Amino acid sequence: MAGFAHGYWWSNDGLRLHYRDYAGGADGRPPILCLPGLTRNARDFAALAERLSPAWRVIAPEFRGRGESAYAKDPMSYVPLTYVQDVEALIRQLELEAFVSIGTSLGGLVTMLMAGAERERLKGVVLNDVGPALEPAGLARIRTYVGKGGNWPTWLHAARALAETNRSAYPGYGIEDWLAMAKRLYRLSSSGRIVIDYDPRIAEPMRLPGGEAGIDLWPALEPLRGVPLVILRGALSDLLAEATVARMQQLLPLAEAVTVPGVGHAPTLAEPAAVAAIDALLARVWPVAGR
Repeated sequence: MAGFAHGYWWSNDGLRLHYRDYAGGADGRPPILCLPGLTRNARDFAALAERLSPAWRVIAPEFRGRGESAYAKDPMSYVPLTYVQDVEALIRQLELEAFVSIGTSLGGLVTMLMAGAERERLKGVVLNDVGPALEPAGLARIRTYVGKGGNWPTWLHAARALAETNRSAYPGYGIEDWLAMAKRLYRLSSSGRIVIDYDPRIAEPMRLPGGEAGIDLWPALEPLRGVPLVILRGALSDLLAEATVARMQQLLPLAEAVTVPGVGHAPTLAEPAAVAAIDALLARVWPVAGR
């Protein structure tokens, strides 16, 4: 199993933020920046990072209010444009001259929003079940659970609760799968209860009009036109429509669309179709890796 180092950086407004750094890429290939979904953290990318390193350096930041990153004093800073500023501060601190971005859901929105400023550094992109248009049904479902908190006496109780709210996205999952997901999403509190591993106030901006992204994201695709890119879509996704993917492909000549069968929002990136798509993209970014 590949190990990682804990790293920290400071946001522009003084928050201490956390990332995992899996060493690799000694031959000069660009590091991979893994940006998580709305309620998720660096643990979501552990399996991916362990698979790709040490051939690739993998950096998995945790957005403010998640995991080991500090919670914001102002909940209205829990918005994509602020996350972009935070990630760009990390890029400057690590002096990354080039990188590949793998963004799940919110992480994909952040990737799109920072593409303009980071176009010269951005060597490849994976957008995991996200695009410039988000389906109302999926957003409504997300609003039903984000920020609701909750606590459970055992990991098994937490896993069963997670299954109740997410079974439609992962209909083939058994209890072991739900336990693994619970341990990525939740944490053990000082009182011995299982609790969510994020600030419940991240939901507050979502209650505002346009709170998911705040701006029209279609123009944000323009800087990605010349970048090798994969659009992953869960076959059962209620957030990313097939029509949105088709329009994205029209605008992005180098984009490949891959449907991940049997799952909804969002693929875990461990599915065979997702693994193959990511490996193919990385071979385009660094051709020697595909030989």
